Amino acid sequence: MNRVAYDLVVVGAGSGGYAAARTARELGATVALVDKGPLGGLCILRGCMPSKTLLASSDALHDVRQAGELGVRASGIAIDVDHIVARKRELIKGFADYRVEGIETFPVYMGDATFLSPTEVQVGDDTVLEGKKFVVATGSVIATPAVPGLDEAGYFDSDAALDRATIPKRLIVLGGGYVACELGQYFARMGARTTMIIRAPHLLSGADRDIGEALTGYFRDEGIEVVSGAQLVRVEKNPDGSRTVHVSLDGVPLAIETDEIFNALGRTPNVEGLGLERAGVDVHPKTGITIDDTMRTSNENIFAVGDVTGQYALVHVAIYQGEIAARNAFRGGCEKATYDLVRAHTVFSEPQVAVVGMTERELERDGAHYVVGRYEFAEHGKAMTLGRTQGFVKMMADPDDGRILGAAVIGPYGSELIHEMIVAMNYRATVQEFMRIPHLHPTLAEIWTYPAEECAEQIGKSTAMDQQMEIATSAHVT
Repeated sequence: MNRVAYDLVVVGAGSGGYAAARTARELGATVALVDKGPLGGLCILRGCMPSKTLLASSDALHDVRQAGELGVRASGIAIDVDHIVARKRELIKGFADYRVEGIETFPVYMGDATFLSPTEVQVGDDTVLEGKKFVVATGSVIATPAVPGLDEAGYFDSDAALDRATIPKRLIVLGGGYVACELGQYFARMGARTTMIIRAPHLLSGADRDIGEALTGYFRDEGIEVVSGAQLVRVEKNPDGSRTVHVSLDGVPLAIETDEIFNALGRTPNVEGLGLERAGVDVHPKTGITIDDTMRTSNENIFAVGDVTGQYALVHVAIYQGEIAARNAFRGGCEKATYDLVRAHTVFSEPQVAVVGMTERELERDGAHYVVGRYEFAEHGKAMTLGRTQGFVKMMADPDDGRILGAAVIGPYGSELIHEMIVAMNYRATVQEFMRIPHLHPTLAEIWTYPAEECAEQIGKSTAMDQQMEIATSAHVT
């Protein structure tokens, strides 16, 4: 058995693991990476980048179809799915090759990894890596739903969806999260008669209700059927090759026929086979590896980052966590992660959804006092000129000092518009301060000034009422 020792062994060479490795090396540590391949990480190979490449094509197709509103009428539109998929593959190969160049500046051990002890990881059949510290960054795998008959009937998942060169005539999407929304809309725009089946009352069940309900309505307006409040009962494969999905709507049975089924019911932390119990690491098969704010597991010398922790399935969070883990491992410190801004996220549906800071749902859950301002794109001049009037922006603020607590957008270019709010909140701006920031006219970005003004007005009225109450109370006491 070949044995090699390093200061740090990183299990998983995706975005989080690679960030940890780079940071540790900069701090003078010897570092090895372990990955079962292919190298590149989920974001590049089977996540963010390939999906957004496909969405660019379906969004362009939709824009052409809607261009009549702007006086541009197109006919004879052709869809070349082979070209779309080939373009995606070419781009992803370029992204992956660049990342692999960086990964291969480290010693890389290819194969399945399993802990033998708190200080040893076996890779494959003939190599054991000894480490003073470890970072586990094995990511996530697609969750397999326990739906009777689904396996027998057959389905495709998000990995397969990204490589499909054919579009089904009829498609059922299981799930209403960001993957389901993005790729479900892609298939619908490419020509599939699409039905989304969700258990929640609206798409994006974890989002604020007004956001989720708005997106659900827009999908339905576009011709995507959304069956909400549905409990999956069973799936059958019919003699002609089609499938029937049986659901229950408040106890009422409903059968929906389809040609194919897209399983978009999420991902689960990738912990199987790691032997974490032999390393003294607490792990739950559904929620992943338990970590504290310093990225440490129950073993102080073993850290975990990214999707495997079951926290925020976001690439930028994994990178952030990886860097913190490496610094804590080799500076001996207790740097803690704070997620108020880092957990900002976006959904690349159309209209796009983006959120930063606290949501209204979270503020209500915590019993927090807040004011909220909202403004519709349908009332915004630049949005009208673009013919992109779906959605709204909203901003939440502290009624005492005006500090911005959170912001959300569902609307055109929401993934870009949210960055202004991230910057403002990074500097702990108040709504009053935000209103003083110059905004070019006419731009989509200036829409943020309206909810800021509404919040400021509410705070001003509240302050005036408080002052009147103080005066009245003082007079009464006197």
